[in-house]
Amino acid sequence: MAGIVVKMGSYPESDVTFLLKDLSDFSIEKSTQERENLIQSGTHYSEMLPVEYKPTDEYMKLFYASLEESKQKVAEAVGIVAEQIVQKRGFNTVLCSLARAGTPIGVLIKRYIEFKYKKTLPHYSISIIRDRGIDENAIRYIIQQHPDHSVTFVDGWTGKGAITKELTCAVDRFNDTYGTKLSAELAVLADPGYCSDLFGTREDFLIPSACLNSTVSGLVSRTVLNEQWISTDDFHGAKFYRDLLAEDVSNLYVDTISAEFSTIEKKAVEIASEFLESKEEPDWRGLSSVSNIQKDFDIDNTHFIKPGVGETTRVLLRRVPWKILIQPGSEEKLKHILLLAEDRGVPVEKYTNMSYSCCGLIRPVGRDK
Repeated sequence: MAGIVVKMGSYPESDVTFLLKDLSDFSIEKSTQERENLIQSGTHYSEMLPVEYKPTDEYMKLFYASLEESKQKVAEAVGIVAEQIVQKRGFNTVLCSLARAGTPIGVLIKRYIEFKYKKTLPHYSISIIRDRGIDENAIRYIIQQHPDHSVTFVDGWTGKGAITKELTCAVDRFNDTYGTKLSAELAVLADPGYCSDLFGTREDFLIPSACLNSTVSGLVSRTVLNEQWISTDDFHGAKFYRDLLAEDVSNLYVDTISAEFSTIEKKAVEIASEFLESKEEPDWRGLSSVSNIQKDFDIDNTHFIKPGVGETTRVLLRRVPWKILIQPGSEEKLKHILLLAEDRGVPVEKYTNMSYSCCGLIRPVGRDK
């Protein structure tokens, strides 16, 4: 028996169906410092939620400016990924976004395919949790609803590739258990970690939806897996922050990017064909960068290293950062990182021994320097 489908989030139902249990009535949030202490003492991050960071007016101005500046670039990357999905999978596939960073990207891919091909693909958003796997009840629900479709997993970007590995293990386990033949190939907008072979770009650039939390992801929280609220028959859980409706820019974001599809359509087709022909294999070079950082900064656990623009932003929004590393010369495209670091009093260091434009380091509990 699978979980119960409820209406969640601020996107139109035509854009996405969230396969998540609504935990909005429960108090799950912990302060940033309390959550950090619990995580570093062994509590799994998925058992609680961070308090939502409320962006300043200055930061929101930066979000709008970055959206205006990068809307065509993001639209092009969406088109490139969508064209590859169509060429590899056809139209008989379900888009399955990994909540929550994958959700806006899945909405955009669905919209691009509707714009270009006049085909409507089913789109769901489900939970995957590092070290805990994917929501098997949600996958079973999708297969029951669409028995003749393949499933295409979608995420926003790659960092170290932890979710890529988690997905591969989870899908292998699911296929072994249920005798299915799901593909663990992960479609991402940006692959700076070089760990996916279905991507829009490998440039480590600012995807504006990485700037914010729930207010750009349909007002849905991170996903929760805590047996206090989630039984074996339930979908993984999340909260729907209805009280933030006035601050929600989720639909503005996808509407702004979608409006650019007509300008990038031709280029997206050409680049997607080039990518499919060249078949550039992932070389996981991001992991070499992580090894360099681990050694140079004497860090015990790679979980404390969050490389790439998207992951660095997350560190600043919901963890206790120790320091931020940036590639010299990339300051102009990392304005939101520098602003967040200044807001939170986090030191920024120039560092060249990495393939990313920036990296966030989490402060180990008890470490001062």
